[in-house]
Amino acid sequence: MIKTKNIEKTYKKPSVTTPVLRGITLSIHRGEYVAIMGTSGSGKSTLMNILGCLDKPTSGQLELDGTDVYTLDDDALSALRNKKIGFVFQQFFLLERTTALENVLLPLIYADNYPADAKQRAKKALTNVGLEDRMEYLANELSGGQQQRVAIARALINDPDVILADEPTGNLDSGSTHEVLEIFSRLHQEGRTIIVVTHDRAVAEHAQRILELKEGQIIENTTSSKPENSGNH
Repeated sequence: MIKTKNIEKTYKKPSVTTPVLRGITLSIHRGEYVAIMGTSGSGKSTLMNILGCLDKPTSGQLELDGTDVYTLDDDALSALRNKKIGFVFQQFFLLERTTALENVLLPLIYADNYPADAKQRAKKALTNVGLEDRMEYLANELSGGQQQRVAIARALINDPDVILADEPTGNLDSGSTHEVLEIFSRLHQEGRTIIVVTHDRAVAEHAQRILELKEGQIIENTTSSKPENSGNH
């Protein structure tokens, strides 16, 4: 589903050059649940932004579902990203004085063709994350865990192949963290590819496979020790 080859990312300022990623080569297969783990500054969020086609590396190759993404122009790249990838972030990024339903509809509003069944799709996505009774609540009336579930529903609205989540439990209590990880496990069981970026080993252990980054390099590529995550495909 996703392949990288020798991904390098270096930030350059007039007086200093800072290498962030140093030759990342990896493959993530369709239907796999992978955690990318590392401490702050290890390069994991930079790698997630590159895997999600939100940023470009200094050098290297990236294939998404068989397409060499760096051969595409900006419009084609944006279209591929919107079709293939759903994003979940630590900060939720909801419009606070807008309902849960309207927040989930936002990606469709920016699509080329607003689908006739948009509202039905949004309601289905919210039901899928257990918020069928909160659709008309404003985002700022919801708890942190509920806001993150709205964000997951928004990520699902275009029926993406891949869910990319950057520290999705970073702002949540233990109960909400459990709910969110249960949703990711269920989405994985339904056949989606899940990539979670985290600094938390306990969160990473919910994945099938853990890639650990240190100083911009993969230092660990192991199967999770949890037997229930041994794979569904």
